[in-house]
Amino acid sequence: MSGLFIDYAQARDRILAALGSENDANAAMQLVVSELARLIPHYDWVGIYMLVGDTLVLGPYRGEPSPHARIPIGEGICGAAASAKKTIIVPDVNADPRYLACSIKTKSELVVPIMDGPVCLGEIDIDSFTPDAFSELDQGLVEQIAAVLAQKLDRWKYPPK
Repeated sequence: MSGLFIDYAQARDRILAALGSENDANAAMQLVVSELARLIPHYDWVGIYMLVGDTLVLGPYRGEPSPHARIPIGEGICGAAASAKKTIIVPDVNADPRYLACSIKTKSELVVPIMDGPVCLGEIDIDSFTPDAFSELDQGLVEQIAAVLAQKLDRWKYPPK
């Protein structure tokens, strides 16, 4: 990311402030994907997958439609992050055999699980058309947002059991 200044703290504060007043799970997820896509220029596709049984199910997203609306745990980078319950950053998706091709434009990916303690509720998935687009600042931003979103989703007991 050369020559582009992004105020991650300001983006975080704006999203968390808006999220704090949201009282609906679906609206909260819509807000997160919309604001991340709007505030961070290299986030070319932003989506939330919710874990339903042993499958990640695509919820709200911003960007081109994805052919992967359902991803089994353990498949692809998204399935690997949910299975490991850890953030995964892939600087070059074409060099990672786990990558499930969504767009030929995608060059790098960031997947952050939405955790309620030891339980994975889902994840925030972000694709960039820029190679090696994600830094520790991106990871920190999305992990903080995922933690607050997890509290809201848990409060509403989403997804339903």
